[in-house]
Amino acid sequence: MYPEEIVAPMRQEAVDMGCVELRTAEAVTKALKQGTGTAVVLVNSVCGCAAANARPGLRLALEHGDRKPDHCYTVFAGNDAEATQAARACFTGYPPSSPSIGLLKDGKLVGMLQRMDIEGHSAQQVAMQLIELFNAHCATPAL
Repeated sequence: MYPEEIVAPMRQEAVDMGCVELRTAEAVTKALKQGTGTAVVLVNSVCGCAAANARPGLRLALEHGDRKPDHCYTVFAGNDAEATQAARACFTGYPPSSPSIGLLKDGKLVGMLQRMDIEGHSAQQVAMQLIELFNAHCATPAL
């Protein structure tokens, strides 16, 4: 577990782009398993590829895509273990990965970016992957 003063700015970056923090398994269950519409879930992390690629890539996709998910959530791997485990339980067919970004539609996983899709890719490349997913599965036009 990382000291909160270290992860607080990383949490805030996700919140500032519009993600709602889910810090308990109950919050994840309520938001994801009982939710309708589309939801993107960022499994946030302290690693460099989260800072350089995942968070900026998600921000770019939310700002510049033609469509966006109905909901944007984040859990923090390494600090909110139960919430992260509950979110990863929704990512059926994929091993745990930090950072990662999943897209759910009506509670079912329809797209996934794992660490291998993020690490070594620019924020713009991550954004393009997310924009493709959003355009394929999200009905809400971007503002």
